[in-house]
Amino acid sequence: MKGQFEHIEYLIALAVILPLIFLFIKVVKWKKQRVKKIGDEALVKQLIKGYSPKRFFYKFLLPLIAMAIGIVAIANWQTLKGDSQVKRKGVDIMIALDVSKSMLAQDIKPNRLERAKQVVTKLMDKLADDRVGLILFAGHAYLQMPLTTDHAAAKMYLSAATPDAVPTQGTVISEALNTADNAFEAKDKKFKSVIVITDGEDHEEGALDAAKNLVNSGAMVNTIGMGTAEGSPIIEEGSTAYKKDAQGNIIITRLNQAELQQIAAAGKGLYQLYSNTDEVVNNLVAQVDSIGEKEITDKAYLSYQTYFQWLIAVIVLLLLIEIVIPERKLAIV
Repeated sequence: MKGQFEHIEYLIALAVILPLIFLFIKVVKWKKQRVKKIGDEALVKQLIKGYSPKRFFYKFLLPLIAMAIGIVAIANWQTLKGDSQVKRKGVDIMIALDVSKSMLAQDIKPNRLERAKQVVTKLMDKLADDRVGLILFAGHAYLQMPLTTDHAAAKMYLSAATPDAVPTQGTVISEALNTADNAFEAKDKKFKSVIVITDGEDHEEGALDAAKNLVNSGAMVNTIGMGTAEGSPIIEEGSTAYKKDAQGNIIITRLNQAELQQIAAAGKGLYQLYSNTDEVVNNLVAQVDSIGEKEITDKAYLSYQTYFQWLIAVIVLLLLIEIVIPERKLAIV
């Protein structure tokens, strides 16, 4: 039977038991020495015949054991019962977030990437029962977190998303869509959605075909355009300097709205130009709700058997016995 203490650090309090035992031994020795000093040992014992060393010992031992059990109870010994299956209804959603350097452009304040992360965070808050996965992409796409109902963990990964997370620069939307397709469970032919958040500066072909493949596997593809048609220079991360090309010209990055609209159309989903976080999130939630829900079994929670109440019952019993035991022998008439 495997077990563990929930608060093993509390067991350090058991160290107080040894000094108490040492003190008890000192008291017993002191009592014996006092008896010898009073006079004849046999006569003294006759005078204090009501005194019982055994009773004195038990009245010390029982509270001591109760104290030790109390410390163990507070540390909370528990044994593993197994996985607790939690069933809920929801949708599987893969979020593909563009972390290329063009997402650092400030035509949306403070920049495109930070606003995109704000959208994802608020979206997760409204999708409490849905499984969410996270893909980061630039020149390559990486599955940052598989589908999970642990939105707190997903937000942790999201907060760390920067252009440094993907060493190869570029914007390969097709690879992000293919990664999302592979992340879904193949047996599910519906209740799946992909949300691509990017400025759409795709430097490779294949995104439309990838979107159509997702539709064939039962998923909907939604896109969110981050940026403006006028565009903006790219500020190098960690500095105030603008990014320049090989000829020394300042690079202007612009939203490719047309491609994102085509991808959403091919993916039977919704395209939105980012303007307001709440509006974008509410539209996405309505779109996700429209595809229905499936039953999701979550095995992420472990079930433990605790023994706190039983230990407390033992403590109460020991203390009651200690109270009942008299300090002196009962006189026999």
